[in-house]
Amino acid sequence: MVSFDRYGQDVLSGDWRSAGKREVPVAEAVRDLVVEEAASGWCGAVVRVENRTVELEDRHGRTRVFPLGGGFLIDGEPVVLQPPGKGTGTGSGHGRARTASGSFAVDNAPARVAQASRIFVEGRHDAELVERVWGDDLRVEGVVVEYLEGVDHLADALAEFSPGPTRRVGVLVDHLVPGSKESRIANEIGRGTHGGHVLILGHPYVDVWQAVKPSRLGLEAWPVIPRNVEWKHGICQALGWPHRDQADVARAWKRILGTVRSYADLEPSLLGRVEQLIDFVTGV
Repeated sequence: MVSFDRYGQDVLSGDWRSAGKREVPVAEAVRDLVVEEAASGWCGAVVRVENRTVELEDRHGRTRVFPLGGGFLIDGEPVVLQPPGKGTGTGSGHGRARTASGSFAVDNAPARVAQASRIFVEGRHDAELVERVWGDDLRVEGVVVEYLEGVDHLADALAEFSPGPTRRVGVLVDHLVPGSKESRIANEIGRGTHGGHVLILGHPYVDVWQAVKPSRLGLEAWPVIPRNVEWKHGICQALGWPHRDQADVARAWKRILGTVRSYADLEPSLLGRVEQLIDFVTGV
């Protein structure tokens, strides 16, 4: 099964207009907490708190500053935001720590025994980025991520794995756009014998590096690399970074990966895909 659809949820659910009719819980404006400013509808992650204000960064990397206090929503429910370290008052649970993916952290939860289902990604960098943002969630769910060393190996990997009703496989593919080699491979597998036990999703980028928001590197956009130039080496060259050999490329990736703090630093077209794959393999 192959899908290009977006995946998300309605952040406007919840009756914030009735906030004055009941006690509104207090939440600490901790870094990376996702909130919505109800009056404007601006939704973003907390990146800075100072001078009685909070700065929120939306999924496009844009930021806005709002006064702390009432008028915010978390998961569609009204809250009063206050600076970190002052307690959460009524004990609503909105001050609970979140993982890098934005989900609530599960305190003292041991990693589960690995499920039979798996998530396949194309390469090591994809696996490291998924681990960086969704690692805590995957360990709680007992989901293992394996990398293929290229989508060309996907059919063989699936044949060896033998997907089934209790052995689902979710696959994250780079450059899954109509007409690409990746989309042709995905469509062939989707029509094959594995049927509904395999879900292949992808992002539109040439490489998973581009799924990191360019603003994290101080860029307005990722450089455009000619097709006759190996993409990662071309990126390094365009950014003025060493690019002589694979070791230079590996160091460049570590530099990029080091800028990723949470899901807020990734493009939505990757976020939705990974969340959907996790839902697929854990819904057995």
